[in-house]
Amino acid sequence: MIDKFEVVKGYRHNGTLRKSFNELAKKIFGINFEDWYKNGYWTDKYNPYSIIVENKVVSNVSVNIMEFVANEKSTKYLQLGTVMTAEKYRNNGFISRIMEEIEKDYNNIVEGMYLFANDSVLEFYPKFGYRKTTEYQYSKVICSKCNEVKLKKDNQAQNIQMNNMKDWLLLEKAIEDSVKNCGFEMKNNKELIMFYITQFMQNNVYYIESEGAYVIAEINGDELFLHNIFSEKVVNIDTIANSFSEYIKKVVFGFVPLNNQGYKVEKLCKENTTLLLKGKGFDLFEQDKCIFPTLSHA
Repeated sequence: MIDKFEVVKGYRHNGTLRKSFNELAKKIFGINFEDWYKNGYWTDKYNPYSIIVENKVVSNVSVNIMEFVANEKSTKYLQLGTVMTAEKYRNNGFISRIMEEIEKDYNNIVEGMYLFANDSVLEFYPKFGYRKTTEYQYSKVICSKCNEVKLKKDNQAQNIQMNNMKDWLLLEKAIEDSVKNCGFEMKNNKELIMFYITQFMQNNVYYIESEGAYVIAEINGDELFLHNIFSEKVVNIDTIANSFSEYIKKVVFGFVPLNNQGYKVEKLCKENTTLLLKGKGFDLFEQDKCIFPTLSHA
């Protein structure tokens, strides 16, 4: 049993603790937040709550202030993530201690809390009032007649390699100026989107000139997976799909389409991942069969 420890939060500018946090995150999840910090995207919206032993981060739960808009209603949530404990320090009740601290700080500030949990901890979080729920994924078969139209150059999706600040700033502006393209939309958190774009998804950003649209997407054969769309006007999904290839037959969404009539909707089943909710702010989310946008996961 470890007797001497402290819970520390809000330390992202502390180089020693940030380095220790990154080392643990790298070991547990294979991720590192240092470039995100250096590029200026790590703000106080992402706040690690960590157990510190001998000036090292040995256990952590990060909190993420999230705002979503659905049916013109804005709701503030807290997303928990980067839940980890160094192997040597497990079974000391550290995560429970951190959860108590988070509850104390945020219980009366947000309308709900949520996290994505793996199967090994599904019996742990209900002790804190969390319950399982289901996300729903939308898909659409692309109009075959649209596929017959030969694309003009300004209609084609141009891949933008997001490896420099100039292109990052252009995308940031597009995010800020975009119309609403999602039925359940994350707001005021371009920093989290840029976490993905500047690291794992540098090759997944496209620009369609004719639509004035940045599209974050992956192509798998004749299937297009859309993570998000940032555009000057509400776009036509068939047009977006055919901007990638005339052979795209199906679009799968990592968000709730703005107008989803005629779309196929199915329960989303992810291996070793379950969405857990706590609080009263999820009525619309569950009632309207929503999904948390893939680029909102922290």
